[in-house]
Amino acid sequence: MSFPLLTATAALPAIGAVATAAVPAARRNAAKALALLFSLATLVLAIVVLVRFDPDGDRYQLTESHSWIAEFGVRYELGVDGIAVALIALTALLIPFIVLAGWHDADPLETGNKRWRPTQGFFALILAVEAMVIISFEATDVFLFYIFFEAMLIPMYFLIGGFGDRAHEHGEETASTQRSYAAVKFLLYNLAGGLIMLAAVIGLYVVAGNFSLTQIAEARANGSLDMATNTERWLFLGFFFAFAVKAPLWPLHTWLPNAMGEATTPVAVLITAVVDKVGTFAMLRFCLQLFPEASKWATPVILVLAVISIIYGALLAVGQRDIKRLVAYASISHFGFIIMGIFAMTSQGQSGATLYMVNHGISTAALMLVAGFLISRRGSRLIADYGGVQKVAPVLAGTFLIGGLATLSLPGLAPFVSEFLVLVGTFSRYPAIGIVATFGIVLAALYTLVLYQRTMTGPVKPEVAAMPDLRARELMVVAPLIVLLIFLGVYPKPVTDIVDPAVKQTLSDVHKKDPQPEVEAAK
Repeated sequence: MSFPLLTATAALPAIGAVATAAVPAARRNAAKALALLFSLATLVLAIVVLVRFDPDGDRYQLTESHSWIAEFGVRYELGVDGIAVALIALTALLIPFIVLAGWHDADPLETGNKRWRPTQGFFALILAVEAMVIISFEATDVFLFYIFFEAMLIPMYFLIGGFGDRAHEHGEETASTQRSYAAVKFLLYNLAGGLIMLAAVIGLYVVAGNFSLTQIAEARANGSLDMATNTERWLFLGFFFAFAVKAPLWPLHTWLPNAMGEATTPVAVLITAVVDKVGTFAMLRFCLQLFPEASKWATPVILVLAVISIIYGALLAVGQRDIKRLVAYASISHFGFIIMGIFAMTSQGQSGATLYMVNHGISTAALMLVAGFLISRRGSRLIADYGGVQKVAPVLAGTFLIGGLATLSLPGLAPFVSEFLVLVGTFSRYPAIGIVATFGIVLAALYTLVLYQRTMTGPVKPEVAAMPDLRARELMVVAPLIVLLIFLGVYPKPVTDIVDPAVKQTLSDVHKKDPQPEVEAAK
């Protein structure tokens, strides 16, 4: 029996979560070091998965299949395609940086009511989320995917509600109330989507007789499973609704600004750079592959919702006073681009969307983590409380600028390539949608440059005059992300080579081909 590499990649952070939680409370530094060690070991396994994956090989590789609940046709089935491999690598890459960035975020608080936070619990929950996200990318059994798609809500709920941002303008009591509100809102929105998806999962089993993604897709392709049109559409809507909440897509997005605003900065990065990617990934893996005709039927409406997300998120980012909420609304705009690329049904659009998932994870992590370092120094999330930071902390300001320029997709930085591919792929089939979406780029430049101008330039405010520059630990977090943004901006081929074959297979599932350019015949 071959080594179960995919199981090990998901199990290692789960084991790390248990081990970290078991560290005595008095040894919180040991808990931090143990969490970092397990996150780095998981990264090593993810690199092994990346190396062993053959882009030109079978669609699903490194597969594992074992009987689990035989009476209901549920199996423990894992397998990865190029899209899953890229996102597993992204997840495993970001978690060590999240752990390092949050090194002091769960230290005991000395407040009026002597509230205490278990440090080991904070890092254990982060590793638990990593394990559940990775197995969600690996699962090829629909029921297995559903279990971990929902289970990751539990540790996320406690990370948002129990370990909130200390930089709050209204005091600890109000901050605690707002954290609880944000955590409950996050949980209720995602549980509602999950319950609707559960009904669709049960309906799929009734129609198909099993939960295996590969078996159902093969039966659909060869005609041995013929769903009624209305049945397929209802099942598609059940799945898509849950993924649209997770993504998040307008108008199901409202939980995200609250969750990111009230969570610690590393947890905010975990939400938008890691957890939310499960929603867009699942649209590619499950919606398009299981329900190809319904996906084409719903495409016009989904594209309109995606464009609304792009413009709406960007407009609200322009008007934000809070740095973290600005990044949250910018992420809503970016997820609109990703979903637009997926449902443009072109190879450029879907390759760009997959690449966008990776690049957005890196760029948002860079910008948000530097913003978190800035906020921790001043103790405020309000943009108006800053000014002239570049004169006293030039390295912090420089990294903040690069993260911001990546967010607006400046040529030469990684998100530009993915956004360009998404727009080209959309223009070729839906030119009107592509034209409207382009305004999102203009708005992105506006909210990014205004944010930088108001916080980093101008006279030095007295409150930031003694602000220290980035420390060694903080540079260890930010510098590799900046290097990746530049490298993938200049040379994205390593990622596109992995994802392109999977994208072509996805297009084949929905029986779509790239539109041919209209060339006027030579006279």
